[in-house]
Amino acid sequence: MILGIDVGNTNTELAVMVGDELPYSWRFVTKTPRTSDEYGVLIKSFFRNSEISVDQVSSVIIASVVPNIMYSLTNGIKKYIGLEPMVVGPGIKTGMPINTSDPSEVGADRIVDAVAAYSIYGGPVIVTDFGTATTFDYVTKEGAFAAAVTTPGIQIAVDALWKNAAKLPNIEIKKPPSILARDTVTSMQAGLVYGYIGQVEYIIEQIKKETGVKDMKVVATGGYGRLFYQETKSINVYDPQLSLKGLKIIHDKNYR
Repeated sequence: MILGIDVGNTNTELAVMVGDELPYSWRFVTKTPRTSDEYGVLIKSFFRNSEISVDQVSSVIIASVVPNIMYSLTNGIKKYIGLEPMVVGPGIKTGMPINTSDPSEVGADRIVDAVAAYSIYGGPVIVTDFGTATTFDYVTKEGAFAAAVTTPGIQIAVDALWKNAAKLPNIEIKKPPSILARDTVTSMQAGLVYGYIGQVEYIIEQIKKETGVKDMKVVATGGYGRLFYQETKSINVYDPQLSLKGLKIIHDKNYR
């Protein structure tokens, strides 16, 4: 049994991996400061509430984009699970060349997503992750990470509006029935969601245009991925567990 941990800027997701299955998964907020004891107790409580034992875990793999929690998190795992976690980064086998000007700048989350998308859905492929930031990564037919686009996530756009415009409220992110809004809330929802759909479609179209690959698959993941997958034909697949699947693939490459 493998424990995979995907540390994002907003949320951290954990999953138990058995073969190709992910029978248990949990999520907690990343930004809350925690000690190693708090991380250890929290993780053990997830297992206990699901009526499984951490003693069944044989290895742990982590992908993180939040460096300042890693010391406490890894020490909590060592203390409460008794294992040294593998952390996705330099020296870890991923099977994917990073053909960018500075490979060290590519986040572990993007590498994990790209490895999973290419392994499961083939290449060439565009991987788009709708998280704190929205990212678009291009993986070639040969399986190389070749290019990346980064935009503010839609929640950042919502927060910017209501925090910086005194009369605008904080709103739920959802698509209104029409772009012809007749009140403040739906006008904001229309601008944000319809505008974001347009951005997504244009970026995907431009990647296909500049690569000369018109028929490549587009795989989406992340918290808001389902919303945009349902609203545009530019996205072929929505896979909410893409990162965790990528962790399992990378784990297996390093433990063969």
